Amino acid sequence: MVATITVRDDRFVLNFCAKHLARDAGIPSESWRFPIVDRHREPGAAGRSWSHDSVTFVWDGRHAPPKTVELTGTMGTMLQPVPLQPVRFEGEATGFWSVSLLVPRNSVHRYLFLVDEQLLRDPINPQRVRSDNGTTWSRFFTSGCVQPLVLEHWEFTVLQRLTDHILPFRTREGEQFLARYYYSLDSHSRDQALPLAYRIDQSVGVANYIDCILAREESHRLVDYRLCLREIARVLKNRFPTRALADVPREAFAALYGELARNDVPGWDYTQYGEPRFFLKLLRRHAVTGAFSHPDYGGNTGGAGWAFLRERYLDAQPRTLFDFGQALEPGLGHNPAYRG
Repeated sequence: MVATITVRDDRFVLNFCAKHLARDAGIPSESWRFPIVDRHREPGAAGRSWSHDSVTFVWDGRHAPPKTVELTGTMGTMLQPVPLQPVRFEGEATGFWSVSLLVPRNSVHRYLFLVDEQLLRDPINPQRVRSDNGTTWSRFFTSGCVQPLVLEHWEFTVLQRLTDHILPFRTREGEQFLARYYYSLDSHSRDQALPLAYRIDQSVGVANYIDCILAREESHRLVDYRLCLREIARVLKNRFPTRALADVPREAFAALYGELARNDVPGWDYTQYGEPRFFLKLLRRHAVTGAFSHPDYGGNTGGAGWAFLRERYLDAQPRTLFDFGQALEPGLGHNPAYRG
């Protein structure tokens, strides 16, 4: 696959770099933002705009000016590196190099920089992935990503069961709503409105959202999830030794939720994690955000969380007080101008 270069002017790159890379001491501010994943906007090509992101890679060469900087990775042909260009300000070199590529949404890629013919990981982006041959690469993922990034299958199972008791979608009313919203669409409408739908039987994609933020902006909380999901799985296994985690009764998760809230979980190893109530608060914050954030971030599959609010907040007419479709472009909304 040949990488497709898209144009991002120097001002775009500098506006981003000035905020996040200007601090020379220590780790750059919010380094998880690199590379810069942004919605692609192409006038007159809504389909291409919806299906691709513009991903901008930046090399900071201010302290060790290179002669050439190139990019290689799975988003393009490995043996044909893509050259980065110097970023200028009023005609003068800034020390930064950049290139922007069109990358399909809902994808995960690994990459390396080729700096003066030496392969290097991205020193800004903290995401790493090890390939089968032992090589460590830098990693990024585009919007709407539904591929597992940091959580294992059993962790997804426990996490989904827990979030069922935080969100409104596992009540009888909530399940009926999701059935209407997801399954009443014909195939064409579903393709238009839910092009990135992920495991629709699992609520609104909250577990997937949490996986995405733990891979990037909330990576410092990954250790909380690893420890607590392991403890929760162990507690449940002791209580239901003959059942798989997916088959533990719903009532058991409801009881566990109450125990977490009281900070009193029988069988919990407090030497491993001393404040299970803190984890519950963390989980609630992440779950609610994932259910009602923009679907680009991994949750709120197909806008189902917004549709749930739209149906419940009505005026006296009754008309909805939450018509999210006015603010979004097709296929989730009907605004011809909005671009994420």
